[in-house]
Amino acid sequence: QVQLVESGGGLVQPGGSLTLSCAISGSIFRYTAVSWYRQSPGKQRELVASVFPTGPSQYADGVKDRFTISTNTELNTVYLAMNSLKPEDTAVYYCLGRERDGSGDWGQGTQVTVSS
Repeated sequence: QVQLVESGGGLVQPGGSLTLSCAISGSIFRYTAVSWYRQSPGKQRELVASVFPTGPSQYADGVKDRFTISTNTELNTVYLAMNSLKPEDTAVYYCLGRERDGSGDWGQGTQVTVSS
């Protein structure tokens, strides 16, 4: 069973930065895409960014110029660098590895709180 473990969350002031990590216990190449999602209290989980083996990464409109998704294939890790953070970015952030058959492996999530 492949495990995805997120880390790097925490409390940050508005305008600050954080980088999240998603460590994959198996090979990152088993996935057709790895994505970051987030969920705020009372809201549905929403897609933030996705990275693919080929082609450009994709971002939600609200984070496009502030967040960057990247990978380290040697470490089987996916990162989400978040800059210019806003209070509305506060959420639990999850990573998802999408398998070729359409199924997915979720991590347990990491809390990001943006507050002064």
